[in-house]
Amino acid sequence: MATETNQAGTRTSITSDDTPRGANGSSGSTDQGRRAALAGFFGTALEYYDMYIYAAASALVFSRVFFPDAGATGLLLSLGTYGVAYLARPLGGFVAGHFGDRFGRRNVMIATLLTMGVATFAIGCLPSYGTAGILAPSLLVVLRLLQGLSVGGELSGTTGLTIEHAPEGRRASYSVWALNGSLVGYIIATLAFIWVASLPEDDLLAWGWRVPFWASAVIALVGLYIRRQVEDPEVFEEQREQGGVAKVPLVEVLRRQPADVARVVFSSLLIVVSVVVPVYGLSYATSVMDIGADTMLWAVVTAYAIALVTQPFFAALSDRVGRKPVLIGGNIVAAVAVWEFFWAVSQRDVPMIYLGMVLCFSVAYASMNGVYPAFFSEMFATRVRVTGMAVGLQVGLLVTGFSPLIVAALSSANADAWWPAAVVTSIACVISIGAISTARETHRTPIAELGRS
Repeated sequence: MATETNQAGTRTSITSDDTPRGANGSSGSTDQGRRAALAGFFGTALEYYDMYIYAAASALVFSRVFFPDAGATGLLLSLGTYGVAYLARPLGGFVAGHFGDRFGRRNVMIATLLTMGVATFAIGCLPSYGTAGILAPSLLVVLRLLQGLSVGGELSGTTGLTIEHAPEGRRASYSVWALNGSLVGYIIATLAFIWVASLPEDDLLAWGWRVPFWASAVIALVGLYIRRQVEDPEVFEEQREQGGVAKVPLVEVLRRQPADVARVVFSSLLIVVSVVVPVYGLSYATSVMDIGADTMLWAVVTAYAIALVTQPFFAALSDRVGRKPVLIGGNIVAAVAVWEFFWAVSQRDVPMIYLGMVLCFSVAYASMNGVYPAFFSEMFATRVRVTGMAVGLQVGLLVTGFSPLIVAALSSANADAWWPAAVVTSIACVISIGAISTARETHRTPIAELGRS
């Protein structure tokens, strides 16, 4: 093994086949790894704060603000606008993957942050249906699509950047901070809507729901500042200097690694539990079972706060024992715990609701959420890493995004029964387990060897 000094003065190791290994483990790379993890934390905090305030608003407010004449179907239409973003996410994943794999991860991360920040702030400025008629929900859908474009490329870009900077053997431990950022975003958004839900109804519908959308500008500015401090990883820069960048990453990844893209698509159904439980669960509890919104929102906050601790634990565990055992175990727990949660909601049993929320999110989903980004990213070679993860993940999330709508329709067709939510979630977990089981274990594979047969 030989070493050389790059233009930045950082020593990099070169394997016998002249593939750059980067400086994983060196002080310079470790600093960049920490910066990348911090940038991912604040970026996803914004992305998922924005996504969740929309989810909460769609469940609690938007049916009355944008679809007041729809009657009983207003909630379905409102939840449908939540799912619309998932239609744009594959396109966002393709665009971010193309530019991230060709021109660098850093600029893509900045672009996704700006897109989300602008779209979310603008939602808070929209007129109501009573003021602008059909224009109001039309603009809502357009801005929701922009949110989808942003989120479609966010996680794959920040995960690729982080694992390429992270020390070997600690890739999940570093990349998990982007997912912890998503939890912080969820927590802040939920706290904001606990306050919003406590307002008198006239104030809530007139201006109260808008405040959380306007507040996103603060997180966007902080995240933008931090992301400008991060450099592209050496393993990517060396590849670009040697002319090894893919010309059309999507074509290349579909030609060389189609099975891995398919694995990501079906494995990503594990995310259904994170949408059905807090989003549809909130809607079902408040609209059908007449449980107070504050009760459900505090259950969500509690579960997310606990997951801030459990998620890094599971990520570190996967660095030691492997990605697949942790992911499969989390799916199994989720497939069982979701039945307890929705049964508890149907019984209006608040302590058991809290238990179900903790089991579903703080244990089951935390074990998957802390690991799947590294696992998906590690399936692909450096030249197509962002594209492979982004496209596979976002195609899989098409089902996830509409799962609250699917469950709501099934429940409505079965006398507002709770069991369709549990059935849909359990089926998604079983499919995810099957896909994960066929994948290679990658937790000990060096960064330069990932994506090879």
